[in-house]
This record gives sequence, C-alpha cells and structure tokens, in this order.
Amino acid sequence: MTGSLGHVVVVGRGRAGGSFDRALADAGWTTELVPGRSTTSVAAGTDLVLIAVPDQSVAAVAAGLQAGDAVVAHCSGSLGLGDLSPHLRVASVHPLVSLSTPETGAGRLRGAWFAVAGSGGGEEVARAVVDSLGGRAIEVPDDRRALYHATAAIASNHLVALLGQVERLADDLGIPAEAFGDLVAGTVANVERQGAAAALTGPVARGDWETVRRHVGALPVDERPTYLVLVGAAARLVDRPVPSDLRTSP
Repeated sequence: MTGSLGHVVVVGRGRAGGSFDRALADAGWTTELVPGRSTTSVAAGTDLVLIAVPDQSVAAVAAGLQAGDAVVAHCSGSLGLGDLSPHLRVASVHPLVSLSTPETGAGRLRGAWFAVAGSGGGEEVARAVVDSLGGRAIEVPDDRRALYHATAAIASNHLVALLGQVERLADDLGIPAEAFGDLVAGTVANVERQGAAAALTGPVARGDWETVRRHVGALPVDERPTYLVLVGAAARLVDRPVPSDLRTSP
C-alpha cells in the first residue's frame, strides 16, 4: 500500500463515513471523503474504497464504481460480500459500536470490535484497517450476517428503545432520567463480570410475582406490553415459569 498506511476513499458523508474518515486519518491513512451518489471512479493508487452508505444503496454504489486495483469494502453489518459485485477484491468491515456522530464515532472506532470478511486479498486489507485502529477482528461468514446484525441491533438499538421507556416513566415521575444512569452502568458491568443470568436481580429473579403485578398496575397502559415481554425474557433467563396472567402469549 502507498503512503503511511495506504490511501482510502470513503464513500458516503453520513455518520459512518465521517467517523471512518476521521478515525483512519488519525491512524495514519491518507483519506478522501466523497458523497455516495456521485462517485463512479477512484484515482490510481487507491488501496481501499470503503462504502459507507445505507444498506439499500450499497449494491448500486458498488456496481457503479470503477475501482481499478483497489479493494472495495462496505461497513454494513447485515450485508455479505455478494453485494459488492462485480468487484473481485472485496471486504466488509463492520464496527460493533454506535456511530451517533462523526466526532464521537471516530473515537469509538479506536479499539472497537469489527466483524470482518473478504476475498481476493480483501480480508488482508480489512484486517489492516482494524489493526491500524487498535481494534479486534471477529470473522462472521455471509450466511450468519443477518443473525450477527440482529444481535447487534438488540444490544444497541433495542437497548436505546428500552432506555427511551425509562425516560418517559422518569419524566412522568418528575425524576431526571440521569438518576437511573448509574443503575444502568452498574447492571451492564455486572453482566460483563458475571454473565446475564447471574447478574439478574429484582422480583422476577426472586419469583416475587405479586410485586410484578403491582408494577403492571402502576404502569401506564401503553407501557405494559414492553414490560411484560421483558418479564418473560427475564424469567427465561433464570428458568422460572411465568404465571398465566402475566404472560404476553400462550
């Protein structure tokens, strides 16, 4: 590769593209950030073209690229290498972090976990990207990408949705949502140390169904379904049967 670490063209100026552009430039790559819609060819000497556009646009962007000898990669979690056709030197580099803004995302890419795959020499370049960011690579084959990405969505997106429920209920109580922040952080730390089943506390872990019923009665009607679904999930975690009146389905 040329330059300090190589020359990379990042296609897509959104949160993911901006994060990769900043992080790779800081790591020693020569970077070029370009819009996703107008890019059809890249300059000679480019080592990597990293497509950072919405999943539904990846195949079209890849198909329209004249990349020369560059490896063409995407940073999608759910897509496989087939979406990079007709290119032969291909890779995927998906960061297992939330890229909410280019500024914060660039920092979170450093030291992150990355799901990588590649062919035609693409995997070597993908791992060079991960190594330059001080990250850790995990291999996820194409036939497991959807499950991998679903797991990531649960870990990140669904957690955000759950914390949104906390925000709504805290607001109803007149308590700042930040008051529950230490509880969340401590719980996550316990799971990391002990595993989910051992870290579970509270009424479901104790089999205290009367307290669960009081919770249901106190919650606004539109907040109850989410609570009850998670009661079932918590009970499954510790192998406790849920009373019939607290089940969300037969």
